[in-house]
Amino acid sequence: MKTVEQLRTRIRELSKQAVELRRKGSQVYETNQEQAKHFRQQAREAMKRCQVLIQELKRQQTHS
Repeated sequence: MKTVEQLRTRIRELSKQAVELRRKGSQVYETNQEQAKHFRQQAREAMKRCQVLIQELKRQQTHS
């Protein structure tokens, strides 16, 4: 089990990663839609992991 601070750090990292992937997807969309789709999918997966960690963080904070 991760500490609250470790969870917060990982949430920030995943959030930044998702934003960056979305940005890359937007940049390449006009020239390579397949790659843009791939970037968007990776961004969605990062946000899903982020949401799981947010739920874990909330759970830990309510049990503290």
